[in-house]
Amino acid sequence: MRFEKETLSIEEIKKLENLRKECVRDILTMTTLANSGHPGGALSSLDIYLVVFSYANISPSKIDDPERDKIVISHGHTSAGVYSVLGRLGFFDIDMAVSTFRKAGSIFDGHIVRKVPGIEWGTGNLGQGLSAGCGFALGDKLHKRQSYTFVLMSDGEQTKGQVGEARRFAIKYGLNKLKVIIDYNKIQISGNVEKVMPCRIKENYLSDGWEVIECDGHDFSQLYLAIKKSISIDKPVCILAHTVMCKGVCFIENDYRYHGKPLSEDEYKKAMELIGLEPVLEKYRKLRENDWKYPERKFYFSPDLNKGNPIVYGKDEKTDNRTAYGRALVDLAKLNKENKEYPIVVFDCDLATSVKTDLFEKEFPERFFQVGVQEHNAATISGAISTDKFITFFSDFGVFGVDETFNQQRLNDQNFTNLKLVCTHLGLDVGEDGKTHQCIDYIGILRNLFGFKIIIPADPNQTDRVIRYVVDKKGNWFVGMGRSKLPVILKENGDVFFDDKYEFEYGKADIIREGKDGYILTYGCMVYRAIKVYEKLKENKIDVGVMNFSCPTIVDEEKIEMAIKTGLIISYEDHNIDTGLSLTIAIYLAEKNKNVKFLRFGIKNYGASGTPDDLFKKEGLDPENLVEKIKEVLKK
Repeated sequence: MRFEKETLSIEEIKKLENLRKECVRDILTMTTLANSGHPGGALSSLDIYLVVFSYANISPSKIDDPERDKIVISHGHTSAGVYSVLGRLGFFDIDMAVSTFRKAGSIFDGHIVRKVPGIEWGTGNLGQGLSAGCGFALGDKLHKRQSYTFVLMSDGEQTKGQVGEARRFAIKYGLNKLKVIIDYNKIQISGNVEKVMPCRIKENYLSDGWEVIECDGHDFSQLYLAIKKSISIDKPVCILAHTVMCKGVCFIENDYRYHGKPLSEDEYKKAMELIGLEPVLEKYRKLRENDWKYPERKFYFSPDLNKGNPIVYGKDEKTDNRTAYGRALVDLAKLNKENKEYPIVVFDCDLATSVKTDLFEKEFPERFFQVGVQEHNAATISGAISTDKFITFFSDFGVFGVDETFNQQRLNDQNFTNLKLVCTHLGLDVGEDGKTHQCIDYIGILRNLFGFKIIIPADPNQTDRVIRYVVDKKGNWFVGMGRSKLPVILKENGDVFFDDKYEFEYGKADIIREGKDGYILTYGCMVYRAIKVYEKLKENKIDVGVMNFSCPTIVDEEKIEMAIKTGLIISYEDHNIDTGLSLTIAIYLAEKNKNVKFLRFGIKNYGASGTPDDLFKKEGLDPENLVEKIKEVLKK
């Protein structure tokens, strides 16, 4: 159980004090040994870590227990303190942590990572921990667990806007088992927090509806009682724990330089004399050369879901891919309504009617979460809850869900999330909203994230199949689409191309039209335009085929080799010409040393306001322009 004693006994306090001395030595040893790290915050947060990890409902045997309490460390630079406490409490071999801290190949990174047993969420980018905590607390609430989430934070990061976003979300959704403890040492990397950027921390939490408790962050009894009291309060609570930077090493206390500066070896010896423990630097210097076997953790899950039958849009139907997405999502949720182990949840940022998640909201309001205009917060919350057996969809416009939240998606990716990020309003297809809303760089951005897979379906039918495909797949998936209504892609004989027999396979391209004189490689809203190019060239007895590369960062080698044999490849995309499909193709051609004519058609500058067709014409992406350019090349 958690914090079950009325108060700490003298013996327990003495035990914590002795443990503290060992941990101080660990922190100073590992940072001095690595000649890098953040001893200041690790020492000021140390007593908080000792109390929370010692008395919360968490232990080495409960690392993956769904009923455990979740402890999120938002200020990940205090890793030395976290590793020391976890190691001393038996979560892993403390010698392994101290000796391989910040060593290449070690799991004990300079900023905490989820591979370390006991770490719920890897951080380092400040300001995201409370959002992750909201995700975990919401997951526990939906699963009807009695678990608590403790988010441990620094004072300097409280100026971040995302922290305020998370505070408001916690109150709106009644995350009453969410408790925040702030290491209030009043010092950050550039000096005093009031000098760097004043922030009324207490007032901010109170104004958003939280309870606030203050205590001495170095008094074990006060800390324990403050946390115990917070548990008895049925609402989110913030504990301001007043601390001292570098606590316990008097000659560097309150010296902001040691926020991110290790002690020298002479300073280290002096510190050991102060705390009354033998120096162990040489011992760990030798152990640093050992070949350690690090613990392994499993992060992904494999849900068993009913995917149902595809919705088939007829040849005369014209709708937008976003509506097909919304309908497929609702259908999947209905089919799996009784699946309590893997429920589908959806997060939105005040755009439900545009991204079509309003269809889900009407059917499943209890599993739809309106985060408001708080994209950073929504991205992190959806990522965190996706690790807890929730089939998680976060939908937004591309400029918000990708461009604005890249940092959050990057951290999601590093935390092995299982997020389905579905973004609409991509490219010049956005039209009249203009350049601020025309996301023309999403592939270029997301190709930097090693765990995200990208799919851009060609029409409503393929969109339906793609959503059914990704719903039970592990890891992070991005499905993108424009704004406009699209015609259904047809076979040359007039039948629906992506019919009820079509099965989507990630990384496989579709031959929409066969060709002998070349191939247009395209995706998304440009597929039907490419078919127009095919038809117009056919009238001139030029046979240029069309391939749908709906996974634009993956090369389907069989298909591209077929295109190469014709002697002409044309990339055609509603995306930055240098960072989308054309880049994927160019890399392949260069690495394989292929000699083939390669024409690239894409966006070369920010767009403007106007209809999509007018914008494409202005950019030279209208079918008529492609026809003329291809004819010119083939004449040579």
